[in-house]
This record gives sequence, structure tokens and C-alpha cells, in this order.
Amino acid sequence: MAIAALARPSSIVLLTVTRQRQRPRWVFTPLASLSSSSSRKLVLYSKPGCCLCDGLKEKLQAAFLLSGPDSLHDVDLQIRDITSNPEWEKAYQYEIPVLAKLLSDGTEETLPRLSPRLGVELIQKKIAAALKQ
Repeated sequence: MAIAALARPSSIVLLTVTRQRQRPRWVFTPLASLSSSSSRKLVLYSKPGCCLCDGLKEKLQAAFLLSGPDSLHDVDLQIRDITSNPEWEKAYQYEIPVLAKLLSDGTEETLPRLSPRLGVELIQKKIAAALKQ
């Protein structure tokens, strides 16, 4: 397992690469949530070479850096490569990128699709609102 850390204005993000079937999977975890169990968790289903996925990843990364009332600093984001799991690939091959929130019982709730045209601030607000529900 490889681990790297990125500096952010108010915290540090831990990037962990785990291997499943020889494909890396990045997990973005704010270090603040490592000491306490975060109840706000997101999963992004993606795959290599998906330009919409890459665009959303960039906007999510920027949204995680924003502060304010809709801050996402305490949210864990796991990025799952659908090509590493046949069930994910079958479920999401025509839908990616798919963003879902992980519920306390371990199930996932798919969030409404975020338009690639949305700005970072609006993405932050929409995700924060979805996580409050």
C-alpha cells in the first residue's frame, strides 16, 4: 500500500492507493477524520480514460478545499475504478461518473448527477445538501 499526503489550507488529505486485481484505487481521506469516525462518506464510481470522471474528480478536489458553511473537509471520498470489479462495471458502465453517499447501514444512495458545467462552489453546496438529507 502506498501513502502520500497533500497539504490543504485547513487540513491534510491522506491519499491511499490499494491494489485490487493489479489496478490502483485512490482513497481521499481528510486526516481529521482518521482520528474520529466520519459519518459523511462519498463513493465516486469512475474508470480510467473517462473525461467526465476526470473533470468531476478535479471539481470534487477543489470543492473539498473550500471552506465556509458548506465545507466538505470532514467528508471521506473513495474513488472506485469500475473496471476492477465486474459488478460495478455491469451496474455503472453507461452511467459514470456516479457519486453515491454511504449510509450508516453500509448501503449506498446514488446522488443526482452533477452537470459538468457546474462551478466548484455549486458542487460543494449540492453535495453538502445531499449529505444533510
